[in-house]
Formats: sequence, C-alpha cells, structure tokens
Amino acid sequence: MKRTTTLFTLGVITIGMFAFESITSSEVSMLELMSKHKFSGGAQTGLTGAPGEGSCVQCHSGNLQSGSGENNFVLLDGLTPVTTYIPGNTYTATLQLASNPDKKGFSSVALNASDLNAGSFAVITGGGTQDNMSNGRHYVTHTSSSNTNTTFAWTWDWTAPATDEGDVTFYIASNVANNNGSFSGDVIHLSEHVISINPSAGVSEEKEAFTVSAGYSPDNHSIALNFNTLAIGDMYLNLVDMNGRSVFTSQMGESELGQNKESIVLPAHLKNGIYAVHFFIDNRAAMAKICVQR
Repeated sequence: MKRTTTLFTLGVITIGMFAFESITSSEVSMLELMSKHKFSGGAQTGLTGAPGEGSCVQCHSGNLQSGSGENNFVLLDGLTPVTTYIPGNTYTATLQLASNPDKKGFSSVALNASDLNAGSFAVITGGGTQDNMSNGRHYVTHTSSSNTNTTFAWTWDWTAPATDEGDVTFYIASNVANNNGSFSGDVIHLSEHVISINPSAGVSEEKEAFTVSAGYSPDNHSIALNFNTLAIGDMYLNLVDMNGRSVFTSQMGESELGQNKESIVLPAHLKNGIYAVHFFIDNRAAMAKICVQR
C-alpha cells in the first residue's frame, strides 16, 4: 500500500514537472504582464496610447478601436464646456462612455506639444477617479466602485499649466469590457482631445470682490460654504444643474465680516451630478462647483 502511494506521488510530481516545462518563456512573460496590469480598481499607468506609451491591448486581447464616438470627454469651466484654457485655472474634466457597458474602465494623461506632462489632476469627491504619477506623467483612472455603474460619468479636476504651453492634448484609453472575468473579448477605445490656449489669457481682469469654496457632504446631504468678505450683506444661494436650470435656492440671512462658514441642507429629491453654486452677498457674486454623489 505504501509503495503504491509513493509511485502515485512520484507520477504526479513528474507530470507537474513536464507541465511546467511545457510553458514557454513568452507565455510566462505574458502571464506576468497580465498579472501586473489586471486592475479592476484602476488602470495601469503608461497605457493611454499617448506618444511613447502602449495601450490596454497589451493585456486585454480584444479589439483596438477609435474612441471618437465612444469616449465622450468634456472640459468644463463651471458649467460651460470649453476647448481652451487659461494658464493656472482649474477646470472639471468629465468622461462618459457612449455604450454604457456593464463593466468599464479608463486611463488619461494630459501632455503638451513636447509630449511632457501638462498641468495636474486632482480627484473630486464622488467623481469615481483616482490619480497617480509615473515617469513624470500624471494619470487619472477609474476606481473599483465606479467601473460597474453603466451610466456613471467620471469627473476630476485639471489645473492648467501655470504658463502658456500651447495646445494640451488629453489622451484617453477606455475599456468596454464584456465582464467575463478574463482578458478576452474586451474592446479598447483610444481618443485624443486637444485644448488650446485661450486668446484672452494675457488680458488682465478685475478680481472678484470675494471668493467662495464649496463642498458636498453625503452624511447630511448638504453644502458647506467657506468665504471671506469685507462687507456685511444678505446672502443668497442658487444651485444650477449642467443644463443651466435652477434646481434649488436659499435665502441665508446676513453675512459677517471676515471668515464665514455656512451649511445648507439640500432637498432629498436632488439627483446625483455636478452643480454650479451661485452665491451672492447683496449684488456681489461668486461661484463654485460641487459633485453630489450619494
């Protein structure tokens, strides 16, 4: 009985050795590559299709296609879509896939004409993105909680370069996945989106009388406002959606001199999305943006 068991064990070991030897070095390299790049919680850097980079098809064995009709990318100044930038200004970038797949992902980088990193990314609470640096380039990608919502629009902030760097190109690689749990059958879409320097970038403008910062709190579904003012006046808030419609207004009483902090509870029926916060003290106005994501 003991001899039979020993022979069986040796047979299994021998078969295992032959099976291991049958895997070629190229197959091992591919397995290592697939293991390295398999991130449902965010894409690997350096695979956006930008100059000097590969694309997601290095791991996903599906088709590589143009993303001109799939990658719906918009850069917003407040709620206004723009195709130009003013150095140092911060804009909201949004990306939604036209096909609304059950499983999806993306990666993006912004480069100038010299293929160097242009500006910087910052994640927005509720925007479903994360960012990281690699080889001097700043990338933004999906998260593990935002790649399975079919209609989710990824959002993040882009701060333009501090000086005129000419045209800036956003390179985007998106993955329309078939959700089969493997690398096969996925479709990778590559697109390029050029943002030019604003012709009026060098024209000096009168600064706002005051500025306001706004944040959204999902805990109590409210807006937190922070601002500094040198005048006392009646406060008024108007919340506007991306279609330019006023969805909520609030009379907030009188401001105080100096630093102010206000919390405004939003109506329960307000939908998730990006909103412009128009804030007034008497006839002086300031604007900020929030992302409501419950």
